[in-house]
Amino acid sequence: MSLIGARPQFIKIAPRAGELAKKFRHVIIHTGQHYDRMMSDIFFDQLKIPRADYNLLVGSGRHAEMTGKIMMRLEKKLLQLRPDMMLVYGDTNSTLAGALTAVKLHIPVAHVEAGLRSYRLDMPEEVNRVLADHISSLLFCPTIRAIQNLKKEGMTRGLVHSGDLMYELIKLYEKKIETNSSIISRLGIEKRNYILLTLHRAGNVDDREALEKGIESVGKVNIPIVFPVHPRTEKNLRKFRLIGLLNRATHIRKVPPLSYLDNLSLIRHARAVMTDSGGMQKEAIFLGTPCLTMRDETEWTETLNQGNFLVGFSYSRIERRLNNLPILRKSLSCKLANRKPSEIISSAISRYLKVS
Repeated sequence: MSLIGARPQFIKIAPRAGELAKKFRHVIIHTGQHYDRMMSDIFFDQLKIPRADYNLLVGSGRHAEMTGKIMMRLEKKLLQLRPDMMLVYGDTNSTLAGALTAVKLHIPVAHVEAGLRSYRLDMPEEVNRVLADHISSLLFCPTIRAIQNLKKEGMTRGLVHSGDLMYELIKLYEKKIETNSSIISRLGIEKRNYILLTLHRAGNVDDREALEKGIESVGKVNIPIVFPVHPRTEKNLRKFRLIGLLNRATHIRKVPPLSYLDNLSLIRHARAVMTDSGGMQKEAIFLGTPCLTMRDETEWTETLNQGNFLVGFSYSRIERRLNNLPILRKSLSCKLANRKPSEIISSAISRYLKVS
């Protein structure tokens, strides 16, 4: 059983679903954490992900409310279906809720994208990933650093260097990403002459002072900016009465959330990406585009040597980096020892469950 509920998880399950279906009866449960069409349905359509067998319809809410709803509704399904293993993905509330519910019913948990650490326990994502790791039987680590992090915390069993599923998916759609120019035309922008901006992390957008500082900083940038606005960010811009501040920055083009492939095409052809998203940091580096991460830390520490820069909301740091952007080279393969991450993960699950 796979439990998914948010954009990053739809991306991670896309290359996995086909491999799992070759060996197992693979049941997909959607928590409903992301429910907007552009944040959910369109990923299933574009990436040919099998439709979820069940949807828990939890919607949005505060952390405890959302996690509790998922656990209560998921427990009923687990008691009914009794899966041999629960797969959870990434670091969302859906991940933690799924891992906790399964392990209390003595169902082994496999955590895809295990071992990442920002060492900031004030970030909900860090809490989710640390707790999920410590109760999982299989830990699929995208990087060697992730394995080292887990060993430091005393975890030595069930560690698998799997590689990165997000990169596998990018390689699968690489030609479409490169040749998709319709989004560029629709927005009336020029390749390599704009910045793609995203903001959605709780610490950045749920606090009025932080969000205002972020908008003020990007408002000083003198390059056209495309800003797909996350529903959470849109709500807080209105709640904190910062829409006017954003609108006065006429070089910032505010647009609704984009489809996965349109977003990747914008990343690929941008001069740079500015984001607080963990996933977009990786996507930018994978696609050869410099990334300015609007945080003071990152769980993807490897990317800091590959064209990713921590700038927070400091305009001076943003300006300095934009004036000295590197030319990046893209990696050539997503495979480890000539095997794709999706294949490595399926094989490890088969060994654990003793399935031939």
